[in-house]
This record gives sequence, C-alpha cells and structure tokens, in this order.
Amino acid sequence: MWFVVTVVALVVAIATYVTWTAARVDRLHARALAAFSALDAQSIRRAAAAAELGEREGMAEAQVAARAVLAARPDDRQTAENDLTRTLRLAVAKFDPAATAAVGEASRRLALARQVHTDLVRDAQAVRRRPLVRLLRLTRHHPDPTFFDIDEPTLDIPTR
Repeated sequence: MWFVVTVVALVVAIATYVTWTAARVDRLHARALAAFSALDAQSIRRAAAAAELGEREGMAEAQVAARAVLAARPDDRQTAENDLTRTLRLAVAKFDPAATAAVGEASRRLALARQVHTDLVRDAQAVRRRPLVRLLRLTRHHPDPTFFDIDEPTLDIPTR
C-alpha cells in the first residue's frame, strides 16, 4: 500500500513541476512580447518627438531620420534607430536644452524599455535552454525571442 501511495505522490509531484514549468515558459514569452510592444511604442514616440524637433528647429536630418524609423521594416528598424540616435546626439549639441527636452525624455524612456525587453528576452532564452523544456518541446508554440540591439539611446543634455 505504501508503495502505491509513494508512486502516486511522485507522479503528482512531477506533473505539478512540468505544469509549473510550462506556465513559466508561456508567461516569459508573453512578457517578452509585451515588452517588445512597449519598446516599439517608445521608439515611435521618440521618432515623433525627433520629427517635431526637426520641424521646429529646421533640422532636416532629424526629420529624415525620424521618418526612416517610422517607415522602417522590422529587419531595418535597428539600423534606423541607430541613425536617429546619432542625429539626435548632434542636435543636442546644437540646440538649447529646453528645445531638446522632449526628445531627451523620450530617449530615456526608450532606454528603459530596451533594458526591460533585454532582460525578459534573456530570461526567456535561458528557460528555453533547460533540458526538460527542450525534451518536452514546451516552446514549440512560441517564436524564439530576439534582442533589439541598438546603441544606448539616452542623450546627454547639458544644463545651461
């Protein structure tokens, strides 16, 4: 009798662990997708702020770089973001800090969103490498999360 109870308890424990692991895999992938959506939204907000700065201050390079981010395909988005960051760093040096405050704030928010996304992608990739997850193919319904590799988007806005 004790043997049967022990086997049943062991099966329940293993099933509970596998269920918990599957839920963790699903949760991490959902959080990584949500973080990418937030990152995308912050990227669009920064591009809009950069386009407005370029319009207001007459800086055509900022307008062109911002439009490139807004129109970029997903494969080209990282390159367009890096070009916009370089352009905005030049703009910060040229203009009054009050004029670039909105772009600076949007850049800080983009940096934070990128950090959150990077952390969640790293966690999702780590759980994907676990032997039990690979053995039971618990990630078969989820695309492999990828990093959004861009230069540090924060801008050093001098105070005058």
